[in-house]
Amino acid sequence: MCPHEPSCPSADALDREAARTMAAHPEQGWSLLCNGVVLFEDTGELLPDGAVIEPHRPLAGVV
Repeated sequence: MCPHEPSCPSADALDREAARTMAAHPEQGWSLLCNGVVLFEDTGELLPDGAVIEPHRPLAGVV
């Protein structure tokens, strides 16, 4: 699916967030990545198969 060279990580790869942004809607808080993942500003994700990845933003001040 990915037309980029080198190809973007697939939606099931651990580094899936490294895929290129295809559409960005910061006013709505989400971006569509080349691999079909919808990435939300709170770091949550919606995968192409409908699976949900909970937000995983680091907690401020936690050492």
